Amino acid sequence: MPYKILIVEDNANNRGLLWDILVFHGYEVSVATDGQEGVTLARELMPDLILMDIQMPGMDGMTASAVLRGDPATSSLKIIALTSFAMQGDQEKFLAAGFNDYLSKPVNTRELPALIDRWIQGDEHL
Repeated sequence: MPYKILIVEDNANNRGLLWDILVFHGYEVSVATDGQEGVTLARELMPDLILMDIQMPGMDGMTASAVLRGDPATSSLKIIALTSFAMQGDQEKFLAAGFNDYLSKPVNTRELPALIDRWIQGDEHL
């Protein structure tokens, strides 16, 4: 059975690119277009990994992640922050906010599958 990944991203182009890469690599992919929908789908699907955009209208990724971390049913989900923020210290800020990892945009399409595999396989410390 393929691993399930939830993409929470408001930009259609970014969603399409991530979708294409992940489906090509054999993952079962679902998408949400904002944080509230992401929280709802995460609770429903219990994905193996969530790629969470930070800047979204309505509920942003920081808030959505905090909601998921605060719910015992979803607190252990693996969540990777996706953001166009690429300033020094941003990675530490996202990790301190409860994200498992951080990925800056534009996403490196060659590195993404390896990053996802490490987290899903439980070898994130390699």
